[in-house]
Amino acid sequence: MDLEVLPALTIPASELRWRFSRSSGPGGQHVNTADSRVELSWSVSDSVALSDGQRLMLLTRLGPRIITGVITVTASERRSQLRNREIALAKLADLVAEGLAPEAARRRATKPTRASNRRRLAAKEQRAATKRQRQRPSAE
Repeated sequence: MDLEVLPALTIPASELRWRFSRSSGPGGQHVNTADSRVELSWSVSDSVALSDGQRLMLLTRLGPRIITGVITVTASERRSQLRNREIALAKLADLVAEGLAPEAARRRATKPTRASNRRRLAAKEQRAATKRQRQRPSAE
């Protein structure tokens, strides 16, 4: 079952490595016997699905998540291994899509307009006048 990350990127099932182990959490006595925890690994550095530019982008952006060129995602939220497999696939797809997303445009710094500056100062002056009127009158 291939994993479609983006319309232009599909990870072949042959590149995905699955590991299963016993999960903690919900499931009662069933947890002690079933391997419902799922680890999904994908080698970014060896993948044929990526172009060189995409590979470089993933390796730089997801650097802390990648260990020796491999991204690993775990899922143990559900009691069934099948549901955890689906969750792990979704987590990997989200992670890779996030790593390949174009950077947001930087905000261009602007100055406040002269009129908005005047309005702000007038409001400050009005507030100060209100507070001055609340003061106790002088003893003179």
